[in-house]
Amino acid sequence: MLKNENLSRKVVENSGFGTDVNTHAGRYINKDGKANVIKRGVSFLANRSWYHTLLDLPRWYFILMLTVFYFVINFVFAGVYFLIGTEYLMGSLAITPLEKFADCYFFSAQTFTTVGYGSLSPDSFLVNIIAAFEAFVGLLSFALATGVFFSRFSRPKAHILFSKNAVIAPYRGITAFMVRIAPHKNINLSDAEAKMTLALTVFENGNKVNKFFKLDLEMTQVNTLTLSWTIVHPITEDSPLFGLKIDDYSTIEGEVIVHINAFDDMYSSQVATRSSFTFKEVLYGEKFVRMYDKEETEHATVLHISKINTTEKAVV
Repeated sequence: MLKNENLSRKVVENSGFGTDVNTHAGRYINKDGKANVIKRGVSFLANRSWYHTLLDLPRWYFILMLTVFYFVINFVFAGVYFLIGTEYLMGSLAITPLEKFADCYFFSAQTFTTVGYGSLSPDSFLVNIIAAFEAFVGLLSFALATGVFFSRFSRPKAHILFSKNAVIAPYRGITAFMVRIAPHKNINLSDAEAKMTLALTVFENGNKVNKFFKLDLEMTQVNTLTLSWTIVHPITEDSPLFGLKIDDYSTIEGEVIVHINAFDDMYSSQVATRSSFTFKEVLYGEKFVRMYDKEETEHATVLHISKINTTEKAVV
């Protein structure tokens, strides 16, 4: 745990996380960039923005949810038609209960999707009312699903990978804290900017408090982010990490938060992402292995995304 002499070094007052140790637990930012905060005091429904929830769902989960909804809603309406009776479905020749329910289900699917093949049609006022309501539900459902689909594909996203670990290694006669990032999709990012904040639990006037420090970077911006970028914080005398040894990092409570902003040429808008590294996720005396080289024909540069986490012993 750091002492008082570190408190005057580039303290950030507007971190948004507070300073009271007793009101904070765990890491500040999860590895996926989301704040490690649980919100309580409101109902489950009031605690959710369902639009944001649908946008954040994993792709496979979102597709599965739509598929399950489609089959379940048709099953429900099929049950209603089955209870009314297939004799009110013109064109139904089903005899067994299973065949009757199958006719009801496929009639529901045709009504829900507004396909209406014509082989089955409602033959009573009640069935017409239910079919009209189901068609209305189907139109709304497809409109909402289409809107969410479009939003998921069209919203700007950084598509930047962070290395799993940070490293502290020799750097130009001193040591430095380093994190590596790389774009992992076919995107064009320009004017990429990095910011690094150190969160520490320190002693102040005999009490433990949370303090946040801005870490100076060797380079805060690159014109084009096409290859990997190792973000370097030189540990100089002005750094809150200055003077710490390898054994010291196991005793202090800290976390480094990395913010990345860039301009996406395709979306013509800013994109942002972030991640964090606790000191348990820092490798000491390691350095990142270069993750790009020349293509065999020497006509292009190959970026090996699989090497983003690869490190080797640093030569002192």
